Amino acid sequence: MGGGRTGGDGRVGRWAVCAAAALLLVLAGVDTGCAQAWWDTAPNGIPAPSIATSLPQNGDPAGIRKRLAEHGIVYGLEYTNDVLSNLHGGNRTGTIDQGRLHGILTIDFERLAGWQGLSFFTNFFQMHNTGRIRRDYVGAINSIAAIEGVPTTRLSEVWIEQKFAGGTASLRVGQLAADAEFFISQMSTVFLQSDWPTIAAANLPSGGAAYPLSTPGVRLKVDPTPDVAFLLAVLNGDPAGPGEGDDEHRNLHGVNFRVNDPAFVIAEAQFKRNRGDRDTGLATTLKLGGWHHFGRFADRRFAVGGGLLADPRGSGVPIQHRGDSGVYAVLDQQLWRPAGGGPDSGISVYTRASLSPSDRNPINAYIDGGIMFAGLIASRPDDKFGASVIYSRFSDSLRGFDSDAIALAGAAGPVRDHETSIEATYIAQIVPGWTLQPDVQFIRHAGGNSRRNATVAGMRSMWRF
Repeated sequence: MGGGRTGGDGRVGRWAVCAAAALLLVLAGVDTGCAQAWWDTAPNGIPAPSIATSLPQNGDPAGIRKRLAEHGIVYGLEYTNDVLSNLHGGNRTGTIDQGRLHGILTIDFERLAGWQGLSFFTNFFQMHNTGRIRRDYVGAINSIAAIEGVPTTRLSEVWIEQKFAGGTASLRVGQLAADAEFFISQMSTVFLQSDWPTIAAANLPSGGAAYPLSTPGVRLKVDPTPDVAFLLAVLNGDPAGPGEGDDEHRNLHGVNFRVNDPAFVIAEAQFKRNRGDRDTGLATTLKLGGWHHFGRFADRRFAVGGGLLADPRGSGVPIQHRGDSGVYAVLDQQLWRPAGGGPDSGISVYTRASLSPSDRNPINAYIDGGIMFAGLIASRPDDKFGASVIYSRFSDSLRGFDSDAIALAGAAGPVRDHETSIEATYIAQIVPGWTLQPDVQFIRHAGGNSRRNATVAGMRSMWRF
């Protein structure tokens, strides 16, 4: 999860009330369905790419996987391993090994039982590590390796989805992760540091419903045309719940199923062009979105009564604000498409940008972006390489708090300004379903401290079965 996590409490806008409102929209005549996912086109139940295609009899000598797929049951396993070293700076130098086994199960009830448009999805994570590179070694707020998390076995999403209106809309109900569909750039996912954006992870209670946490809610999606989609989700606003310490420990196995916290609502409009494999023009995806949390959020600088939070003679009780919000935009743009190439081939760039109020948030401005080169080496058509950058700006209120603390203490100290992370990476496919990814990152002003920079390098290995 990119970024630190903060909390907000409140008594209005309970997620269940908002969820009921969303359901009323559906009952009023807004039909629903879902876009095609990777498991819909898995031949013989095997996701593409998969190391199973390099094994005798596709790794399914008894044909069990194929027979299950014929009845609408598809499963997949993906293991990701990172060996990363903080070579210089940060909190301390050193090397960590971390891994994540990701298991997925889907059921198409139309094939299994004749129930048209109904499907089921669940996934889990089994995580292990010898330390956390971002928190323990670098002290950064932006993600360094997006699979980082507390060692545990964790249930992630579990939901049912019903399609309506000939598959042009869908309603999804269950335990959801917002970052599975919202505020993401598909092109950015090849980078280690790509994650739920820091501005959301740092500002929302427990980091929001994003990897590795999820929470109960509902999601409505409407696709009026193949190139336009509108999404709305209403989720419980705190996947871990309030408390001290690491929020991942407070919901260690993903089974808290909290439903009484103030609601988190997120909406997004998506516009696509030339995204088909047979299209010849440059592919574009534009997403515009916004979110609102109905909880209470503490002011970052001022105390009740008008005093300063940094003043040791003050109450130390921050002003409480009703609600928090943010707006964002995401753009994936292909710059060059080779003859016969798909929407993700050639040269592409992406960016995500977001703003939130300064008075109640540690991060008030965020932008990331990158460039990706795919299929440019004739002898290695499945390889990719590129570079990306993340910029997270600490809010004026938080910077003001730091300045107040320095002035009141009469001693020099850092004023948190921004954290900027730069990454360069290369993805080499060994066989379909197995990649190796050397990676190097430079973190400037780790944790917002202008005196603390770091250099991280390592290797990611990923296997899909």
